[in-house]
Amino acid sequence: MTVPEDVGPDNVRGEDVNGVDIEVAVLGAGFGGLGLGIQLARRGFESFLILERAADIGGTWRDNTYPGVACDIPSHLYSFSFRQKPDWSRMFPSGSEILAYLRDCAREEGLLPHLRLETEVLDARWIEPDERWQITTTRGVCTARVLVVAAGRLSDAKIPRIDGLESFSGHVFHSSRWDHAVSLAGKRVGVVGTGASSIQIVPAVTKSAREVVVFQRSAAWVVPRPDRAYSAAERRLFSSDTRILDDSRSQIFSHAEEAFDERLGIPEKIDALRARAALNLKESVPDLKLRAQLTPDYEIGCKRVLLSNEYYPALSSSHVSVETSALAAVTGTTAIAASGNTHDLDVIVLATGFHTTRPPFADRILGKSGVRLSEHWSNGMTSFASTVVHDFPNLFVIDGPNASLGHNSAIYMIETQIDYILGALDFRAANGGVVLEVTHAAEQEYTQMIDKMSRSTVWLTGGCTSWYVDDRSERLTLLWPGPARAFRETNGSFQPSAYKISANAACGVPF
Repeated sequence: MTVPEDVGPDNVRGEDVNGVDIEVAVLGAGFGGLGLGIQLARRGFESFLILERAADIGGTWRDNTYPGVACDIPSHLYSFSFRQKPDWSRMFPSGSEILAYLRDCAREEGLLPHLRLETEVLDARWIEPDERWQITTTRGVCTARVLVVAAGRLSDAKIPRIDGLESFSGHVFHSSRWDHAVSLAGKRVGVVGTGASSIQIVPAVTKSAREVVVFQRSAAWVVPRPDRAYSAAERRLFSSDTRILDDSRSQIFSHAEEAFDERLGIPEKIDALRARAALNLKESVPDLKLRAQLTPDYEIGCKRVLLSNEYYPALSSSHVSVETSALAAVTGTTAIAASGNTHDLDVIVLATGFHTTRPPFADRILGKSGVRLSEHWSNGMTSFASTVVHDFPNLFVIDGPNASLGHNSAIYMIETQIDYILGALDFRAANGGVVLEVTHAAEQEYTQMIDKMSRSTVWLTGGCTSWYVDDRSERLTLLWPGPARAFRETNGSFQPSAYKISANAACGVPF
């Protein structure tokens, strides 16, 4: 087939979905949705659509185009194991290179006919008599026997409540909605936040801005980033033998797995990590006052440990200042910190993260009893196998409750969940298109297991406030509290014994 140059509304089927009835509807065209789509297409399965609200695919890597955007997981591990890329340019890929990889995946794996871009899901509800999901979108209403939510956890920007922000006379935008029409050359720029996006943005902005103010509620632990370009010879070697590429991926994965001992607070492990970060701070920031400001007051690993060789040097620049309190209010062009300090700014960049523990998509999904998924999760996200939820038949969530990692690659977790879903679809097909609903007891037992595993981890004992933990229940609801291998051992295969299984009145399309 001729591969279009771009994956966009001009090169995919853009017609309405009104009246369409399919076997599987997938919400989201990021790594999760595309990965499942690839596996369905490779199996020769035709009855599925990937519904994407944006005008292009790519999820996180489509939305985040800020200067310096890159991944903090090595390239060979941050890609599908079933579709590896031997010619990554660097050890840590840029956002644009990841997006190009995903576009190649969509084109070359035959997903374009299954994509519906600019098709936002407004409401999805289980219709019990029809044993289908009724999905209302901006392009009409369709039905599906199986609904897979792959909306991700970094999809909806979190905008803090800041008095007067809407009246700021300069430019304001979130890091995931970067306004490239605004030049920062010679401007006074405020960056709100000190997380994974901010430590990439600040060094890039510092190169052109006249003045930069970083609003820091809490300091971050930062370790060096061992990045470098791959040589042409290395890329040829990876291309020449897939076993070499597999070995590279395996070595990176195993090394990352070793870091879980640090999250358990094993003394010799966490002490070594803390010492490494402290030495990096000492060697990178000679100014004692600034170094004190940048020293975290919580245990390392409680929040995401950040990788950068440029962040500390940027903060040490003469035209950069660290405001050690949150941005509290804005009046005209004046930003007022919680400390009472004021800063005159031309641009405010909100590197303030995303809605993670309370995903907005949950407000739009209604289960068998008419209860919204957000209500089911009112005390924090729960699930069975981190993928299915009681009272929501034939619903699967990728990258949802306790399906993320704080020490290894999210792609490994996504592939594990895809395997689980494929197992469920195989089971349905082999049993006449049965309806699958996980039992309340199975979800409750799994949640109790998660809570028990979480208790001793640094995420709950480290003395910080993080986006991994639900602020209503103080439960760890975002991360899997174990090694990645244990997630696959526990959740990598479909388990029919955990389900209430009812015959489907209208058999599904053979899988």
